[in-house]
Amino acid sequence: MPHAPNKPTTHPSPRSPLVFDIRTLGRQPGSARSENRIVPAPADLRVALARVPVGADIKLSVKLEAVMEGVLVTAEVAAPVTGECARCLEPLTTSVDVTFQELYESGDGRSDRDDDEDRRFLDADLLNLEPEFRDAVVLALPLAPLCRSDCEGLCPDCGIRLAEAGPAHGHGEVLDPRWASLRQLNIPDSADGARAAEIQQEG
Repeated sequence: MPHAPNKPTTHPSPRSPLVFDIRTLGRQPGSARSENRIVPAPADLRVALARVPVGADIKLSVKLEAVMEGVLVTAEVAAPVTGECARCLEPLTTSVDVTFQELYESGDGRSDRDDDEDRRFLDADLLNLEPEFRDAVVLALPLAPLCRSDCEGLCPDCGIRLAEAGPAHGHGEVLDPRWASLRQLNIPDSADGARAAEIQQEG
């Protein structure tokens, strides 16, 4: 089944913080303008263990350059991140910084070809940065965030955070379950190894 071309179902709102009016830029190749904005984070900027909180302030710096094909956008994003440590599952806060560049072509260049899905287009005098913004931020989120680089994780026996348990934490000797029946024979510990070897030979 062929893919539908990348055509928006609705026009972007000029009031959206991720939509830019390019009328003041002009269409003469070489003209440019820069703009800084504080953008509220849209929903669903997340991966399994990390996310940008909805509505959080994201710093966005954008340079718009008129080129023959349309408008070239270079953007820098600084976003706060919350999540859980991949080793100990404790809550954490961090941030990501990402830079991306995208060409937005004139709407006149849109066609019904399948490769239009991978292209960005202007909508009249509006440039909707949100799709590329979302892609760039989500790809920058850490898949395995750590509360600190030397996090030791959780105790495999009791689940306590090893950072809180301290160096003395332990659960004593853990007997191999294959030799657990030897304990019932009241054989001294020093003889366990020899008796285990005999059992192996007899088997």
